[in-house]
Amino acid sequence: MSVTANSSATETQAHRDNVSDEAARVQRLAGQWNRVRERLQVEVGEAEYRTWLRQMTLGNVDGDEVTVHLPTRFLRDWVRSHYGDRLNALWHGEDPAIRRVDIRVGRGLSTGGLAESLAAPPALPKSAGAPVQPSGMRAEERMEARDQLAVTLEPRFTFQSFVVGKPNEFAYACARRVAEKPASQGFNPLFLYGGVGLGKTHLMHAIGWELDERRSRHPASVIYMSAERFMYRFIAAIRSQSTIEFKEQLRSVDVLMVDDLQFLIGKDNTQEEFFHTFNALVDAGKQIVVSADKSPSDLSGLEDRLRTRLGCGMVADLHATTYELRISILEAKAVAAAVNVAPKVLEFLAQRIVSNVRELEGALNRLIAHANLFGREITLETTQEVLHDILRAHDRRITIEEIQRKVAEHWNIRLTDMASSRRARAVARPRQVAMYLAKQLTSRSLPEIGRRFGNRDHTTVMHAVARVGELIERDAAFGEQVELLRRMLEG
Repeated sequence: MSVTANSSATETQAHRDNVSDEAARVQRLAGQWNRVRERLQVEVGEAEYRTWLRQMTLGNVDGDEVTVHLPTRFLRDWVRSHYGDRLNALWHGEDPAIRRVDIRVGRGLSTGGLAESLAAPPALPKSAGAPVQPSGMRAEERMEARDQLAVTLEPRFTFQSFVVGKPNEFAYACARRVAEKPASQGFNPLFLYGGVGLGKTHLMHAIGWELDERRSRHPASVIYMSAERFMYRFIAAIRSQSTIEFKEQLRSVDVLMVDDLQFLIGKDNTQEEFFHTFNALVDAGKQIVVSADKSPSDLSGLEDRLRTRLGCGMVADLHATTYELRISILEAKAVAAAVNVAPKVLEFLAQRIVSNVRELEGALNRLIAHANLFGREITLETTQEVLHDILRAHDRRITIEEIQRKVAEHWNIRLTDMASSRRARAVARPRQVAMYLAKQLTSRSLPEIGRRFGNRDHTTVMHAVARVGELIERDAAFGEQVELLRRMLEG
């Protein structure tokens, strides 16, 4: 009996010594890693560090090799080619035994890496009195399963890279509030809606990155996923008879973000599961962020109870971009790419590509790539040559005549009223909206737009554009009508 007790005490002491040694090793590695990152940040500057290097996490240390993780292949390849040698040199300076830093693709939102995984001491054997986990998934298993559920965040989509203007400033402010104070009263859930390519997904990723950055001060587990992924994982859980584990994974998070909720329309069982998940998280004081292409009241295929719950928090829409916002976005992208683009080229793109930001950025990226590959200056002529297919598609898609027809149908007036001299409000207001949309959705000049509306002066068109812009800001219902017309025309 005494021999057994002494043996157990010796094993326990040996285990404690191992734990102590491991903790010291982890502390030493964490200190080295922090110093490497700090020196790199000083060398490359804050902006460059945040763009390319902030997402690095420490993986394993095996002999003379250190593994560093990044969330995407693109980011991994960029860091390898631009900073790989410097990382090797800095780490070798911290520990001469390290000869190589291997940069790999790792899991998305986790930032702790090796230091986090080793910070907690290994569990004591049951004979030494280790607590027994309750039935179901263990905490670490649940965390790993959560990471597999989530989609890796896009490093480019941060609050810093989001260009703010009148059409999106309210949604931006709401997203920042949620990132700073999740589950604040009145902001849970946060429902973002708007057309394709207007910035909904960008803001959701930005929330994720901001929460990730604040994790050391305010720990929070986050899952970002598309509604389609939610459905497929739910179906897989049913097939594998693991729905309880699926529920546990989702309901153990602090922030759940689901993109493109309109995908769940018509999927009744998935809607029901999302509804129960939604309720469980909100009731537990956790944050929900959802995006869709329409407001909750317009998502007619969703169950009434879900639509009602979605609308009970903060609903923020992202309007279609204005000419001024498109110019700002193009200027910001050109600066980020360190490319000089003539103002007249940016103005041309902002006038001709009006459907969404994604297509606008894609056009600029194509121009920059063409200039880099062939060593040619970006001029108005090369822009028209390189983007001929995009420009032709936009010219073909929207005309002033089509705008006039759609607006006349919407307000139930005659098409001839668009060019008439009638000044009754029932006619004048739709005419002003048509002028506003013509300015926003076509590349026609103000005098040309005026000619299409009964040979009106260009100052009349300017007044109409300004007046409609004011009404959109003041009257939400009117703004919804104009936005609906825009989407119908762009669709």
